[in-house]
Amino acid sequence: MMKIMSVFGTRPEGIKMAPVVQALEQDPDIESIFVNTAQHRDMLDQVLHLFDITSDYDLNLMKEGQSLEDLTNRLIDKVSKVIEKEEPDLVLVHGDTTTTFVGAYAAYLQKVPVGHVEAGLRTHNIYSPFPEEINRQLVSKIATYHFAPTNRNKENLLRENVSGDNIQVVGNTVIDALLEISRRTSNLPNELENILATGKKTILLTMHRRENLEALQSVYRAIHRIVAANDDVQVIFPIHKNPVIREMALDEIGGNTDIYLIEPLEYEQFIHVMKNVYLIITDSGGIQEEAPGLGIPVLVARDTTERPEGVEAGTLRLVGTSEDIIVLETQRLLSNEDSYKMMSEVQNPFGQGDSANKIVAYIKRNVGQGLLVSK
Repeated sequence: MMKIMSVFGTRPEGIKMAPVVQALEQDPDIESIFVNTAQHRDMLDQVLHLFDITSDYDLNLMKEGQSLEDLTNRLIDKVSKVIEKEEPDLVLVHGDTTTTFVGAYAAYLQKVPVGHVEAGLRTHNIYSPFPEEINRQLVSKIATYHFAPTNRNKENLLRENVSGDNIQVVGNTVIDALLEISRRTSNLPNELENILATGKKTILLTMHRRENLEALQSVYRAIHRIVAANDDVQVIFPIHKNPVIREMALDEIGGNTDIYLIEPLEYEQFIHVMKNVYLIITDSGGIQEEAPGLGIPVLVARDTTERPEGVEAGTLRLVGTSEDIIVLETQRLLSNEDSYKMMSEVQNPFGQGDSANKIVAYIKRNVGQGLLVSK
């Protein structure tokens, strides 16, 4: 029986790997081992509960105020010990977190093949986003097995001399998760139900990237101007746990009665809020893939994106963090119905909801068949 180890530990990884872990666990020919680094503690626990997934190893590495250097050191020690004990046939990592890089590197040191889910995303600027871009590039150098969401991602890998035989375009597993959760009955708190029922156009705001901290004031001023200029617009802002983001948000927009600052939402609730908003302003990566699946336009408050397929398809618009540009582009979508339809009615370029099954099928066909480096 094939033994496949999945290593992840953040909320976004949990959302996108949950369909893969479920598919692995349901296959009678696979022994699935899930190592939870708990790089995010409470936020990931919510996701695992939502998808009814239990870890085989919980490394409990969440530590308040820890540096990336400290996290990396602790990860390499603990993940290596688990790999040494379990001797998996393949280690799966996802995306671009510190857990992703260390999981891949620890497997490499023990000559265990690595599969990279969500491979080939690039901004080609190693400091944007930081440290995610360099993590994904490093993992591509280590991995043998590359699951690319789109053909653009595959082309990125081919340009970096990754063998085409070891790249499989599968779509993004986040769409698998999105469609599963969106079909469930909404369980939003009454407070949120009441906000969404006002009849106003709701903008969902999410901002958390490290590289955007210095630009937050500009974004907040833009949000304030948008609400002031439109009586029929309101904003919901689930504030990240980062104390710097929280303090600045309270100072800049905390007193506006049409801007609702709320605690971070559980994933299921967040999906049902997304289903009911008019547009989204974000610096998140995953939302750029999820929102188009629900027909919601996205303004990306970053200077770069590793998801250019959404920009090219027309579901995303890259607006940076300039106050004036954010106001201009938001007003365009609020007032111009044709502009709104051009973004909201485009087919999602990031997948159709069958990515996890494609990944597992490909693993079963190819592990031990010569494509992967043997242990």
